[in-house]
Amino acid sequence: MVVKTARDDVLNSEAKHIAFAINTEGYNDFGFAGRVSSEYWNELANCGTHEIGTVLSKTVGDKTFHALVCHSLQNGWGENQAEIIKECFDKIPSNGELVATIAIGTGLIGMMSGANFRQIICGMHDSEQQIILHSGYTLDAVINYYSEEKGKAKTKKV
Repeated sequence: MVVKTARDDVLNSEAKHIAFAINTEGYNDFGFAGRVSSEYWNELANCGTHEIGTVLSKTVGDKTFHALVCHSLQNGWGENQAEIIKECFDKIPSNGELVATIAIGTGLIGMMSGANFRQIICGMHDSEQQIILHSGYTLDAVINYYSEEKGKAKTKKV
């Protein structure tokens, strides 16, 4: 669940765990994943193929980075983005500690490949993790997005 929002750089987060999206093809040399691969985790830039829902982790200093395999460069984000994000976040071995993340899907690659940030927020908010979202969004905005999306889902089922 998103319990807090922050506007500073996620790499300066109070959280010891930092989660972010990567692609199934294993080419992670652009966007935030590219920043992590160039500064902390060189192998991540070309880590090979992985299945959707996989979580790769590496500890560097006092931070543990969690790369969430949640989209494809070729096939995009798909229809079940909320479920995939929730699945990935729930797999993070945080031992109840806070997990920091960014506004996944709002960067250039995310937008070009069909990421739906409102669905991604739902997945984060449904997760068992205690999440700090480092973005320009307030906690109220996150809760409103979540409520609106859940309301749409109920309307579709009727």
